[in-house]
Amino acid sequence: MWSIIVAILLPLNGCGVAALPCRVTSAALKIVPVVGHQIAMPLDACAAAID
Repeated sequence: MWSIIVAILLPLNGCGVAALPCRVTSAALKIVPVVGHQIAMPLDACAAAID
């Protein structure tokens, strides 16, 4: 399990790792019908600001 996590995070640089929680949460919220994309917009902005 840990080797999979390390393999995913290894190609990311410092900013990518820092923005990962924002991106994952945003992607999960976008699944919600009707309001998902509107709710995820601040998290997308968070990830963009970190990058």
